[in-house]
Amino acid sequence: MPAGLYRALLTVAGALAAIILAVVISSVAIITAGASPQAAFAAFFDFGANERAVVTGVATMINRSVPLFIAGLAVAVGFRMNLFNIGVEGQYRIAAICAAFVGSQFTAPAPIQILVIIVVAMAVGGLYALIPALMKVGRGVNEVISTIMLNYIAINLAAYLVRGPFAGERAEGQLTTSTPPLPESGWFPNLNVLFEMFGLPAPRGGGLWGFLSVAIVLGVAVWVILERTRFGFNVRASGLNPSAALASGVGPKRMVISAMVMSGAIAGLIGIPEILGDRHSFGSNFTPGLGFLGIAVALLGRNKPLGIAIAALLFGFLERAQGPLQFANVPPSVIMIMQGAIVILVVIANEITSRLALRREERRAAQELGRNVEVAA
Repeated sequence: MPAGLYRALLTVAGALAAIILAVVISSVAIITAGASPQAAFAAFFDFGANERAVVTGVATMINRSVPLFIAGLAVAVGFRMNLFNIGVEGQYRIAAICAAFVGSQFTAPAPIQILVIIVVAMAVGGLYALIPALMKVGRGVNEVISTIMLNYIAINLAAYLVRGPFAGERAEGQLTTSTPPLPESGWFPNLNVLFEMFGLPAPRGGGLWGFLSVAIVLGVAVWVILERTRFGFNVRASGLNPSAALASGVGPKRMVISAMVMSGAIAGLIGIPEILGDRHSFGSNFTPGLGFLGIAVALLGRNKPLGIAIAALLFGFLERAQGPLQFANVPPSVIMIMQGAIVILVVIANEITSRLALRREERRAAQELGRNVEVAA
């Protein structure tokens, strides 16, 4: 069997085994909580009683997956450089509020309006990621420590801005504050036409976020950059062996800055699907935790855009079930247990399959070397 096919089969088998074990662990947790595992797992596949409810459930799952996919890409870029950009959470928060505020201050044709919002988000995210990069290459500060500290600064700074300088008018009786709403030219068109093409009704609410198309293009672009360009090779080489990379003419410090800024720029887009496709502003109740979930998504997807997409869809599928789980009297914390168990077990499975594949390759190389020695003798 070819080595590539053997490794692929091992990877699939390991992922399936990890998911099955995660289901077993989750079942134990559900029973401990006094609920029924059958009811819980039935709730995961309960998309509704009619066609419109099913379409709405699918759209909700995909909408949740889009920012998780972008978050996974942002984390994966750092991982490829052997950098742990834990600051994705803060980078997308500060980028989202700045982009939402800037976009609310002018009105332009839709393509220009949306493009400016996206560019501002990427610029702010990249600049905020530049801070820990400079601290690492200039003073040797570990990026894990610096990005975690910067997360707290960004989260609290965003909370101050949305209640202060960037706050819009609050309606009487409204408990939350938000930036001024975007003009309609800053609303990204939805993709409900994809459902209508198959004769299905449009989903309720805002529908399927149009930013899905941008996320797909972004995933392809990241794959091309990391896998098919010299820059991507330099990123991987610098992450694996900085000394060897330096000897071959690649500046590790320059690559650290480039990789962190690229990671931060992608992270800046995490909150944009929600702003352009649903809320049309940044509020004090803006969705938190997407950056931290992106770490799990990247690990589950093995830092590959296609794997990250599958992992994001899995997480979106699990989180969509929060409502049905409550109707089935199952604690929503089961979702977090399943997510954590899947990530831990998949990481373990990946390590086991990698070692098995390496041993098989070593045995094959030893056998080939033995045959060559016999022929030479």
